[in-house]
Amino acid sequence: MKLHKLVLEGFGPFLEAQTVDFDAFTADGIFLITGRTGAGKSSVLDGVCYALYGGVPRYDGAERRLRSDHCEPDDPTRVTLEFSAEGERWRVTRSPEFERPKRRGGGTTKEPHRALLEVLAPEGWTGVAARPVDVATRLDEVLGLTQQQFLQVILLAQNRFARFLLAKNDERLSLLRTLFGTRSFEQYAADLDERRKDAAQRLAAEGVEVATLLDEAERLAAELDSDDTPDATAGAAPTETSLGVSERLARAVRAVERADYRVETAAREREDSNALLDRALSAQREAATLHDRQQDRVRLRRRLADLEADDGRISELREESSAASEAETMRGAIDAAETARTALAAATKRSETAVETALRHAEPSGDPASGGVSFDRGALVARDDELTALLSRGESALSAEVDLERVAADVERLTVALARIGADRDRLLEGRAEVPELVRGLDERLTQLAGAETRQSAALAARDDLRRRLEAARRAAHLLEERDRADLAALVRADEVQRAVDAWSTLLRRRLAGAAVELAHDLVDGEPCAVCGAREHPQPARGDDSPVTDEQISAAEDRKNAAVEQDRLASDAARVARDGHALAAALAGGESVEALEVRWDETEQALASATAEVAEYESVHAERTRVADLDAAIADRLEGLSEEFADTRQALALAEQKAEGLRVEVIAARGDFGSVAARQRDLRSRRDAVRELVAAQDALEAAVAHEGEAGAVVAGLVAESTFADIDAVVRALRPAAERRRLDTTIAEHDAAVASVRQRLLDLELLLVDAPDEPLDPAPFAVAVDEAREAVQRSTAVHAAARALADRLRDLAQRADAGHAAVATLSDEHAVIARLADTVAGRAPNTRRMTLETFVLAAELEEIVAAANLRLDHMSSGRYRLQHSDALAARGAASGLGLEVVDAFTGRSRPPQSLSGGETFLTSLALALGLAEVVTARAGGIRLDTLFIDEGFGSLDDDTLDLAMRTLDELRQGGRTVGVISHVGAMKDQLPAQLHVVATPRGPSVVRQSVPALTS
Repeated sequence: MKLHKLVLEGFGPFLEAQTVDFDAFTADGIFLITGRTGAGKSSVLDGVCYALYGGVPRYDGAERRLRSDHCEPDDPTRVTLEFSAEGERWRVTRSPEFERPKRRGGGTTKEPHRALLEVLAPEGWTGVAARPVDVATRLDEVLGLTQQQFLQVILLAQNRFARFLLAKNDERLSLLRTLFGTRSFEQYAADLDERRKDAAQRLAAEGVEVATLLDEAERLAAELDSDDTPDATAGAAPTETSLGVSERLARAVRAVERADYRVETAAREREDSNALLDRALSAQREAATLHDRQQDRVRLRRRLADLEADDGRISELREESSAASEAETMRGAIDAAETARTALAAATKRSETAVETALRHAEPSGDPASGGVSFDRGALVARDDELTALLSRGESALSAEVDLERVAADVERLTVALARIGADRDRLLEGRAEVPELVRGLDERLTQLAGAETRQSAALAARDDLRRRLEAARRAAHLLEERDRADLAALVRADEVQRAVDAWSTLLRRRLAGAAVELAHDLVDGEPCAVCGAREHPQPARGDDSPVTDEQISAAEDRKNAAVEQDRLASDAARVARDGHALAAALAGGESVEALEVRWDETEQALASATAEVAEYESVHAERTRVADLDAAIADRLEGLSEEFADTRQALALAEQKAEGLRVEVIAARGDFGSVAARQRDLRSRRDAVRELVAAQDALEAAVAHEGEAGAVVAGLVAESTFADIDAVVRALRPAAERRRLDTTIAEHDAAVASVRQRLLDLELLLVDAPDEPLDPAPFAVAVDEAREAVQRSTAVHAAARALADRLRDLAQRADAGHAAVATLSDEHAVIARLADTVAGRAPNTRRMTLETFVLAAELEEIVAAANLRLDHMSSGRYRLQHSDALAARGAASGLGLEVVDAFTGRSRPPQSLSGGETFLTSLALALGLAEVVTARAGGIRLDTLFIDEGFGSLDDDTLDLAMRTLDELRQGGRTVGVISHVGAMKDQLPAQLHVVATPRGPSVVRQSVPALTS
């Protein structure tokens, strides 16, 4: 993978679009990213990481912090990166989520995270993915590295070098797990441990189940023995504490055999009692049959005597039924005569009522249609026709009367509407006369307020600029005190460093001066000197000072190193404070807080005035629009009212003309009545009275004729019957239900007599030899009850014996199967438990290494081997890393330890004992080794671009020279290495530089400087 170009716009400290051309550094192979603290050097690498992964190492994915604080609401935020991978050139563009003003209305809206991935084709850049999720998926395929791997092999970010070297085992495990994806091994261990627990639970449950089954079987066997032997306490079976599972299973089998024998004995006893019951039941049935027949014979004799005593009453019922049947043949004629008499009475009543009604409506009323009443049928029909004709002529006048009421209402409504329309038109004309003057006043005010929005925008811009400068001035005033304190602390730390260096140098000089004395002390006459080889020692060195030990020098060096580190931190803090103060003062424009606050008040007043003018302009403009709309609406309304007035006046004239014509017709038609409808009701009531009188006379004549005919028919039928007169016939009549009851009673009596005589005859034949006194069945019932009780007892005994035998057999079989399962589960549990404990780092695992730790330890050995190739050169052969799988203290995780082997002492020591410069070199070597191994695990990806963001300021000149030579080796094979640092010596050694400069206004810019190639 190789980076070509990076464009940052509205990102971090960069406002305008800044371009970084990585291809320009290809010839040098290594370049320096430099700039003052806080200018944005690390933000260049943040842009690379964000473009590829949508997140940055310092912010942990907080996208909203990526947008530049210098951006205005409408300024864009965009990162574009061009790179080569998989033999193709790619371009990815991302924009983080941020808030921007709404295009319509007030407030803000959220601009979403956007991403675009393109590939360079012969025809130009071609889109591949346009959604953040799709871009991320495709980049995972193209890059072949996760973000964590990328930060370890390409972008070695600030504060991440020493993290891996100085981490504890648990922290190093977490990082390696992320890089090498070994979490599945942890899941393997968890799954195995879960299987171990499940196996233990199954084994324990199965053992408890077997013991429970055997306990129940022994309890049932004890019950069986107690039933067979009343005194069973002396031979009680031993419990599980004295017998093994196999012996207890054998006892259970023997108990099953005894139970089966008891079942067979109980079955024979049950069969004997069943046979005895069958014989008792047969005897009982025979005795019951004889007893019942004897009882029936007695009962039938009594029944026959009762029936014969009722013969007289049945004879009377037969005579009554015969007379009712003969009278029933004349019922229709009698009912018809009664109906005719009822109809005649009703017709007579109707005729009388009709005569009274006709007389009441026949009084003279001054109407041509009134007059006396003639009861001649022909005169009545003629009067009916006359009244019908008058009613027909009145119908048209009745319709005209209804129309007259409706038209009169229309005339009244139209008169009121005409007056209302005229009044509305007059009011609108008076109100419209004031509109032109109001419009002129509003137009003049709008002219005066023109340009208010421009003045407001200018005031807003001035206030925002003044706010930033005022905040910067206040921050500069605060940072001035911090700068002074930091400068004082830096001076104090510098003095401490000088004293520590002097003490350490003094001890070294004393050690060198005392070296000759130590050598002279070991000289022996005749033995060769270890330095020159001479066997004579005429003037051995002598000294009075006490010798300087290695421990003293080491302690002094530690104090010196600690003082140097404290001095570096204090210097960095002072530099940061000075830079911060200078930046804040520059942003404030050199003005004081007091002067800026005065200008702030003036700007606020100007902004308030401009804002009030804008609000007034909008209000006046809205009022001007409303007045214009109102004038147009009034004109439209006046035109509509004029048209409505003319239409209403025309409609009123037509309605009045129509009402006059209808009024003449109605007056002529109603006569002396109050209305045409009243006259029509009077005519209709008279015609109805005439018609009712005619109908009543016709009905009376028909009823008289019908009544005479019905009476003659009834008299003829009575004369031909056996009855003396019509009254005798009526007395003999019976309802149908009564006649059916009489017939039924007679038939039932005859049938009962015949049936009882036949049944009694049959019983007499069967009981010829039987006594008249019935047989007693009680002794036979007692015998049956005794036999049934014996059957129940034997059945219960048999059922209990079978249930006990079945239960014992089931318990014995289940216990035997469970005993076999316990043996199998015990073997399985032993295997799974040993494997789970070993994988989880428990005994018998003596190293306390989990499976995941074991796998990662192998990876760590490869990382250490790769790191030692560089560390040996950078430390001049003094230091070498060593992987340690020693047991950690207090039960902590083991297997991922790191030690540093010092060739000067031949001993191992922890990485925390290294000095600041040594820690940096060792961390760099380890980071590069880690990068090589991770790259190999990712499929051997070629890394043509590498960035290192770390504090080189902690290195002395010689160590820095070693680090530079190591970095120089990294660019072999066409690789480009970018280094972030502000160390002056590195600026001299690396002519190819990328400068990040903070402008006086705040935003940073990027400038590239590449040395010209010489032939």
